[in-house]
Amino acid sequence: MVAASLLTTSVTGVISMLGIRGRTQEVLVSRLESNLINVVTNKAETANAEFRRYTGYVNLFAEYIHNLYLHPLSYDDNEIQPPTLANSGILSMQRYIASMHTPYSRLEKECKLLGNVEQIFLPVMEQNDEIVAIYVSTESGLQISCDRDSRLTAREDGGERYFDYFSRPWYGMVKNEQHVCFTNVYMDVYQRGYMITCAAPVYNGLGKFAGVVCMDMLVDDLFSMLENFDLFDGRGDFSFLVDGNGYAVNPQYQQMNIAADSEMDANVKKSIMSGEKGVSYSQNGCYYAYAPLYGVNWKLCVRVPEEMVLEPVVKMDRNIGSSIILFLIIFIITAVCMMLLVNRFADGITKPLFALRKDADEISSGNLDHVAKKYRDDEVGDLADAFNEMAVSLKDYIRNLTEVTTEKERISTELNVAARIQADMLPRVFPPFPDRKEFDLYATMDPAKEVGGDFYDFFLIDDDHICLVIADVSGKGVPAALFMVIAKTLIKNRASLGGSPSEILEYANEQLCEGNEAELFVTVWVAIIEISTGKGIAANAGHEHPLIMRVGERYEFCKYKHSVAVAAIEGAHFSEHEFRLSPGDRLIVYTDGVPEATDSSNELFGEERILKVLNENRDASAEDVLRSMKSAIDEFAADVPQFDDITMLSFYYYGKK
Repeated sequence: MVAASLLTTSVTGVISMLGIRGRTQEVLVSRLESNLINVVTNKAETANAEFRRYTGYVNLFAEYIHNLYLHPLSYDDNEIQPPTLANSGILSMQRYIASMHTPYSRLEKECKLLGNVEQIFLPVMEQNDEIVAIYVSTESGLQISCDRDSRLTAREDGGERYFDYFSRPWYGMVKNEQHVCFTNVYMDVYQRGYMITCAAPVYNGLGKFAGVVCMDMLVDDLFSMLENFDLFDGRGDFSFLVDGNGYAVNPQYQQMNIAADSEMDANVKKSIMSGEKGVSYSQNGCYYAYAPLYGVNWKLCVRVPEEMVLEPVVKMDRNIGSSIILFLIIFIITAVCMMLLVNRFADGITKPLFALRKDADEISSGNLDHVAKKYRDDEVGDLADAFNEMAVSLKDYIRNLTEVTTEKERISTELNVAARIQADMLPRVFPPFPDRKEFDLYATMDPAKEVGGDFYDFFLIDDDHICLVIADVSGKGVPAALFMVIAKTLIKNRASLGGSPSEILEYANEQLCEGNEAELFVTVWVAIIEISTGKGIAANAGHEHPLIMRVGERYEFCKYKHSVAVAAIEGAHFSEHEFRLSPGDRLIVYTDGVPEATDSSNELFGEERILKVLNENRDASAEDVLRSMKSAIDEFAADVPQFDDITMLSFYYYGKK
């Protein structure tokens, strides 16, 4: 009878431990998937911010080079020499010619003009070690480069160096696309490693395509900022990037097409390439977490072996196996001795086992504070110790998870407060000037994150002049929001003192350039309109083109050459554009979040859709026309998350009645 009770208790204890093992595995897998998604999403947001920073650089270079072509007489000659061995390892400017059939004399004048890019190439290279080279390649066959690798290209006699860049993928891609592009991963022509290039088109003084300005980065350098996941101390888990062609790159993978990876399931490959974020399990025994990098159409992935997740369960399995063997040994010995001393030792043998069964049920029910009592220093006592160690480990894990969740909620609360403060800084009472019948206006701002970098403003300078402002700070989140507050305050304060739009922007530019270690900049469109006559003066510092609808006509873009963005270059000057509004004319301005809204296939909303929506709502009020535009953008993007702030302002001019 006692032997049957002992056997029953032992089996019950083993079954209870196996039940704990199953529930523990479910909890660990669920927590792992949640943590992996958070980690890979945060890393993807970091990478997206870096790629947008590179895009901002090449756009700035393209604007500067266009200004060189547009005003060549405003710049001194700065001739760049061919690469020399003396400059090996030294950051320097050097020239290349696309074909030996093109004499330098034909390119000399253009070389001396483009040599002025040294003023912006060198500072960017000095502050960004991950950039391998910055260069501009023209349709005429001239390339001006800033790099440290003269030893790879220089001739011993110091003569001209020829490089046929027309055949490189980045040149044809940008020439066809006519906008900023990132290449897929490719092997550097000088075998320095796998490379990615950010390139933008350059236009001459007539607005025609004149070449490409590029920035090269080694993939290893870009990857270094993403690989420190520290999930399992580097014991088999690692991350990798997948480019638009399906090639995976990291120190373990090197470079291979994931379609050729026989260890990864087909459904996992399909999920990674879909552009969505998530976690998938592959039959090779690994979990894959992935998130898109929107700026370059890449994906960031992290691979974690299943055994790392289930390591605590495996240890517990070993303890259970050892305990079962010990149970059997104890049972056999006890059965032999039981015939002689059954009444004397029955209670001492069964009590610890029944208590251990109760402890197992208590812990399996979720009471991790329960401590299994250790009656004796034997195998049963070791099993009690194993239960207690397992409960402590699970309790520590849940406490750490709770602390992380609490901290995230605190940060989210602070960001919500910041968002309300930022929203309160923008004028939101409409109509803003109910006693003024000469015009009507309305504006909206929808940030992509809790706080944004876009802003709009409008205010009366005096009884007959109104100032309209719309701007977009580079970057997103809290840094952009802080920069936005400073820029908005500077512009409004300076405008209130009087002066033209260019004077307002030059003042704001000088103030923002001081101590701008974050290298943020802001695109601004500012206009001052004389209410009595409709006469206006506008300055556009790298911002989107406004739209205008003359009375009785259709909306159309008002395009003219931009000035450089505010806070991009110290001492910059800003050109002005005069216009005149007649009664019934309407003006619409917006930030790049409108044309660059993206759907699930990565297609942009674009300028054609903007015109279509506005012309379908020509009779709508200043408020309704913006609401129609926002509805059209939401319908176009569907379930795709908004990745840029969307800001719009409409101004209807009625004149004196």
